[in-house]
Amino acid sequence: MTDNTNDQNKLILERRKKLESLRELGFNYPRGLEIDAYSQDLQEQFASLTGEDLQTKNQEVMVAGRMMAKRVMGKSSFSKIKDGSGEIQIFLSSSELSQETYDQFKTLDVGDIIWVKGLLFKTKTDELTINVMELELLTKSLRPLPEKYHGLTDTEIRYRQRYLDLIMSQDSQDVFKIRSKIISK
Repeated sequence: MTDNTNDQNKLILERRKKLESLRELGFNYPRGLEIDAYSQDLQEQFASLTGEDLQTKNQEVMVAGRMMAKRVMGKSSFSKIKDGSGEIQIFLSSSELSQETYDQFKTLDVGDIIWVKGLLFKTKTDELTINVMELELLTKSLRPLPEKYHGLTDTEIRYRQRYLDLIMSQDSQDVFKIRSKIISK
């Protein structure tokens, strides 16, 4: 247990150092960035289109959400961002972004909240994806999220840290939404 706590404390310290370096560079929590779509709405609206149809449509979107996964593969990267409605994949290419923006993305951590602007396309596996043209960090996450596949297995932590359970578990989010709708009627 203490090894796990020490590891988590090291991660928190590392993330605090990243935040301090961001502040030294002038990071001041950007305001005024608009979003024009939610991930679930995009999934529903463009699910029936083929990759070619989507490419000819040239649909630009602006989305914000918490980075839930990140895969950096040399000159291109993929990430999943989750907003209040669901998840969507984003794609970043060093050839289409400024080197500064791509380097900034590589320093981001899972859990950070970001804003992206880009064009929709479908991957070879037919997954709706945003080809990022602009990216902004909105909020730095200081605490690491639990592992995705093991998740929150400790019931006590799930109840004591409800916010964490709601971030990680789609089932908990669905129950929360249903309960709030029932109570509000």
